[in-house]
Amino acid sequence: MKGFIDDANYSVGLLDEGTNLGNVIDYYVYEHTLTGKNAFFVGDLGKIVKKHSQWQNVVAQIKPFYTVKCNSTPAVLEILAALGTGFACSSKNEMALVQELGVSPENIIYTSPCKQVSQIKYAAKVGINIMTCDNEIELKKIARNHPNAKVLLHIATEDNIGGEDGNMKFGTTLKNCRHLLECAKELDVQIIGVKFHVSSACKEYQVYVHALSDARCVFDMAGEFGFTMNMLDIGGGFTGTEIQLEEVNHVISPLLDIYFPEGSGIQIISEPGSYYVSSAFTLAVNIIAKKVVENDKFSSGVEKNGSDEPAFVYYMNDGVYGSFSSKLSEDLNTIPEVHKKYKEDEPLFTSSLWGPSCDELDQIVESCLLPELNVGDWLIFDNMGADSFHEPSAFNDFQRPAIYYMMSFSDWYEMQDAGITSDAMMKNFFFAPSCIQLSQEDSFSTEA
Repeated sequence: MKGFIDDANYSVGLLDEGTNLGNVIDYYVYEHTLTGKNAFFVGDLGKIVKKHSQWQNVVAQIKPFYTVKCNSTPAVLEILAALGTGFACSSKNEMALVQELGVSPENIIYTSPCKQVSQIKYAAKVGINIMTCDNEIELKKIARNHPNAKVLLHIATEDNIGGEDGNMKFGTTLKNCRHLLECAKELDVQIIGVKFHVSSACKEYQVYVHALSDARCVFDMAGEFGFTMNMLDIGGGFTGTEIQLEEVNHVISPLLDIYFPEGSGIQIISEPGSYYVSSAFTLAVNIIAKKVVENDKFSSGVEKNGSDEPAFVYYMNDGVYGSFSSKLSEDLNTIPEVHKKYKEDEPLFTSSLWGPSCDELDQIVESCLLPELNVGDWLIFDNMGADSFHEPSAFNDFQRPAIYYMMSFSDWYEMQDAGITSDAMMKNFFFAPSCIQLSQEDSFSTEA
């Protein structure tokens, strides 16, 4: 298995009941220790199937359009296509990736808030008509370059109007919607619905109440201009937990029944991204360097063990210019786990984790408690499936981590029972015997 994100010739190991994710990680840690100690991912595709079942059980009335930029690895896109999701694409490359899987244009939305003219023309050429827009300049670009465009007006929500990050947010105000509708009428651009987005960082679900009320107002306004509205996009912001999904559904379900009732002809969609993939990928990284520092060098975050005890700074073979790129804009949503076995009573030391660049921005974990590690030891980070697969920096000949896909037989059978099939995807599966019995000649290939 080559494991590169641009290599569609991936393989998926089907694991019997005697093998689990930990066994697979153990196996590849051993292999990578022998062959070069590069970082690597293990992707459990069964977790994506489970997330989709969870979505269907909780919010079946809302069709998911997966946010491709979150994780565009071939296995993820193929399994989601087989599951029947739509796709939210932000670029020509993403649209092309999805179309290569045979996804129909009706199941693709072009969501970039700042569209290149060439990419609007590409969407028009391949029949991708649904796209979002939040200002007059974008509307004019669409009018000039895509005669069959069907536009969702992107409205702002209370969690992204003003505040510290307001200048980097997208979405128009309710007040400005009438002007945009007037412009669309003059430009002969078809407005078919509304989009809003509530950030996953927002804990006040009351924001959905106001957003849905605003969306209903825009639908009514559009009716005055003669537009036929048939789509509502409630955006992303789903963390992946069933509890959060149920809490959001508890708030929005009665409002959807009131504002956009079943039988009204309005399709409700959403753009989940990390919801589907975050928990499905685990990253293993290797310690490449180590420094001992005074304990008081650490400013905050972890209770000190005593001023006389040392603290450690560890450098790993992956960082913010690779798989941890999302760390530049948000907090890390995972806790490092030491791969090697250590005693329960082994002393823990204040530790800091850094990427390989020696850049001051390349700090992965500011402060945590770990047993003393050595160069060559491995750390495991779970919940690494979202925003970890971008093209890495060329710093120090950094190599993209290999990706090894797996699925348990129970998840495989669940997928088959649900009638989920894809000829292109199915040929990539193979039986993997227990990892305890695997050798270099067995089914798990280690080519990277």
